[in-house]
Amino acid sequence: MDHAADAHRTDLMTITRYVLNEQSKYPESRGDFTILLNHIVLGCKFVCSSVSKAGLAKLIGLAGETNVQGEEQKKLDVLSNEVFVKALISSGRTSILVSEEDEEATFVEPSKRGRYIVVFDPLDGSSNIDCGVSIGTIFGIYLVKDKNNPTLDDVLQPGRNLLAAGYCMYGSACTLVLSTGSGVNGFTLDPSLGEFILTHPNIKIPKKGKIYSVNEGNAKNWDEPTTKFVEKCKFPTDGSPPKSLRYIGSMVADVHRTLLYGGIFLYPADKKSPNGKLRYIVSEASFPLQLLVSCQNQQTDNLTLINLTSNIVFFMKSSQCHT
Repeated sequence: MDHAADAHRTDLMTITRYVLNEQSKYPESRGDFTILLNHIVLGCKFVCSSVSKAGLAKLIGLAGETNVQGEEQKKLDVLSNEVFVKALISSGRTSILVSEEDEEATFVEPSKRGRYIVVFDPLDGSSNIDCGVSIGTIFGIYLVKDKNNPTLDDVLQPGRNLLAAGYCMYGSACTLVLSTGSGVNGFTLDPSLGEFILTHPNIKIPKKGKIYSVNEGNAKNWDEPTTKFVEKCKFPTDGSPPKSLRYIGSMVADVHRTLLYGGIFLYPADKKSPNGKLRYIVSEASFPLQLLVSCQNQQTDNLTLINLTSNIVFFMKSSQCHT
């Protein structure tokens, strides 16, 4: 037995240790935020386990319902939503839950109420479940104004008010990417330990990318500027090599690749969807993902490209990354 190697494995930076280290920087902290994050991590572990055995447990296929966006719900969609709702309520630290799968916000009963709002998509990219493509959970955390009297207005906050945001990707590995406002870090689940281990510290998007990511099946409906931009990616006129097309169709997977490899992801408005299809609060092009993309790039003082939707290029100042 390699005792030295085994001892080293107990000195790993787990996500729990990381969050506790961050908490220690704020003497006034009561640990509520740490407890909430631990319950989110628990939900991610449970969903990861369910995704990995979906075929065996007969969780693949449609549940016979549609969500608030009018999309057909998969069985795993419904299960994942229940998992996160129960995990978040049981933390005793939440006041309002907003899920893409539920038409109405969930107001936590007073006896279990806390001071945080969690917005989330329990299983983004679920249309890819049946073919084994990477899917994921997206979440963002806000502070409620008055936990004794929470209202829907508390949910409708600008992205700069996010306390933390992240996603958990279920693919060849289970990877959780998290920002509490000061940088972005990636953790990978070690199945043998049942712990998320820090594997991607201080993620930075490469300044130059070689990849563009877009659903070219919608090309006939694009406006002229979008068409010209994609054409230049494929046939550059400045002598540079053409960009490579990589499009997964699962927002978490596409964003994760962009964080690590650089490039651009876009899902522009078109004739079919003049207002775009990316949603702000809990899902694609959401404020949580915008925070992640912005806060990983704090070496610049000005602006960072976030996304394209409704023909608007979103930018966020680095000063909006906060703790």
